[in-house]
Amino acid sequence: MDNEQMLRLMQDKMKQIQRYLIRLGASRADAEDIVQDAVYKGLLYIDSIGPDKFSAWLYRVALNRYYDMLRKRKRIEISMEEATVEGSEIPEEILLRKERREEIEKVMEELAPIYKQLLILKYELGFSYKEISELIAIREEKVKTYLYRARKLFQKKYGGLYDER
Repeated sequence: MDNEQMLRLMQDKMKQIQRYLIRLGASRADAEDIVQDAVYKGLLYIDSIGPDKFSAWLYRVALNRYYDMLRKRKRIEISMEEATVEGSEIPEEILLRKERREEIEKVMEELAPIYKQLLILKYELGFSYKEISELIAIREEKVKTYLYRARKLFQKKYGGLYDER
C-alpha cells in the first residue's frame, strides 16, 4: 500500500471515529481533538499494533479518551446535528423529522451505555457483529445478545412515548 492510499484510509477512519464520538455525545471540537490524539498515539505505537487490529485499536483509544474527558468534566455534552434542509422538502416534513430525531435521542439517552454504543455501531455506522466484537472486546455471541436486548428495550421505550400521550 502506498502513502496516498494509506492517507485516504486514515482520513476515512478518522471521520468515522469522529462521527461515532459525536453520536456518543462529544462536541465536534472535542471529537476532533480525541481523534487527533488517538491517531498520534497510533502512529507512535504502529509497530506494536497488528495491521488487522489497528482500526479497533484506534476506536478503543478514542473511546477511552472520550470517557476520560467525561470523567474530568463530570457531565455529558449532547451534540445534535441540525436537520439538513433539502430544496424539495416542505417545512412540515422537516419539523416531523426533527421531532422524530429528538424522540429517538431521548430514548437512546435512557438506555444503558453499552446498549447505546452497540445500537450506534450496528445501525448508524453499519459495523458487522464481528467488527463490533473486536472493537469493544467482547465475544460475538454476546454482541448479538446485547443487541437483541437493546433493540427490544429501545422498541419498548420508544413505543411507550406514544402510550403516555
